[in-house]
Amino acid sequence: MAEQLPFESLKVVDFSWVAVGPITSKYLGDHGATVVRVETEGRPDILRVAGPFKDGVPGPNRSHFYGDFNSSKVGLSLDLKNPAGLDIACRLIEWADVYFESFTPGTMDALGMGYEKARSLNPSILMVSTCLMGQTGAARSLAGYGFHAGAIAGYYDITGWPDLPPDGPWTAYTDVVSPRFISALVMAALDHRRRTGQGQHIDAAQMEMGVQFLAPQIIDYNASGKIVSRNGNRSDVAAPQGAYPCAGDDQWCAIAVDTEQQWEDLRLTMGDPAWAGDDRFKSVEDRLSNHDEIDGHIGQWTMDKTAQEVMELLQSHGVPSGVVQRSSDLLQDPQLAHCNLYRYMDHPEMGNIPYTGHQFRIQGYDSGPRSPAPLLGQHNEYVLKDLLGMTDEDMIEAVIAGAIA
Repeated sequence: MAEQLPFESLKVVDFSWVAVGPITSKYLGDHGATVVRVETEGRPDILRVAGPFKDGVPGPNRSHFYGDFNSSKVGLSLDLKNPAGLDIACRLIEWADVYFESFTPGTMDALGMGYEKARSLNPSILMVSTCLMGQTGAARSLAGYGFHAGAIAGYYDITGWPDLPPDGPWTAYTDVVSPRFISALVMAALDHRRRTGQGQHIDAAQMEMGVQFLAPQIIDYNASGKIVSRNGNRSDVAAPQGAYPCAGDDQWCAIAVDTEQQWEDLRLTMGDPAWAGDDRFKSVEDRLSNHDEIDGHIGQWTMDKTAQEVMELLQSHGVPSGVVQRSSDLLQDPQLAHCNLYRYMDHPEMGNIPYTGHQFRIQGYDSGPRSPAPLLGQHNEYVLKDLLGMTDEDMIEAVIAGAIA
């Protein structure tokens, strides 16, 4: 008997692009929903033209940046500015349970696809609008990406080193945290609809979702007036902490001592060198004040060992530590392989490539992904004919009218 997938009867139309909307709809698709990703050749998702490209060869169907965010979906190419295309979009909204969009506030209303229109077509529709600053307020029209929302939320000022300009989180921060909030919001809204029959419009402001992870710093400022700023890899309350050089080309191991016992264990693992017994390193306050000197000594100890050796040695003595891994290391990581995080699937143009799964496992249930990302317009006929019930004549007329583009 085939396994029952949690969202297998859920129908989703995704008009969003780049990251937040597509990652969220991918989540639903990976867990069984039918997700129609709507795009246009006239203005393709910018991730389709951003690397990395398979074998370094650019092409709209060769970006795995796009691919990893769009597994388990079917692809429809549709011109929303064409009246015939808009008519098909409205039919998709009638068909769907969930409707995603991620454009500047007012864009979908101007196209004739705003919430009031969607609700008139489908009274129980659950519409999700996600943008940087939300659908209302003075900053509603601010356009940009997760880098900008991350900066406005406060992450850039506290990430980096004190003697350098703000560095910021490595990626477009709110792009990758917001889908986790929105997925939960969608599930709650679906449960509400199941109980009441009511749909709703979710206004998901990425800046607001991102700022949640700064709650401790905000509370600290409200309570004590303390303003947190850049401090590299170090803690304000424990030492030593940092990434230390190891044998090889640009190889590192992160070490984070949180307790006095871990400091004693680190000393013993290093052979209890004479320098570690200096009174200047006795208390955590002392170690915080002399962190640079401690880092120099630890770096001397790690530099002739591989990062893996350092990690295994320290962990065996109870000291928190971890190899600083690259993406190529992650694909070979034995723990991730054990968890089956990366799923290799055959893409029509890129061939057999890995797609990222999910960070949890449920006994007796495979969370996906279900299928590789679609080519641009790959499933036009399937969507129009099988999902929307259009006839061959209807489809030919739509093509002639320029709707399928």
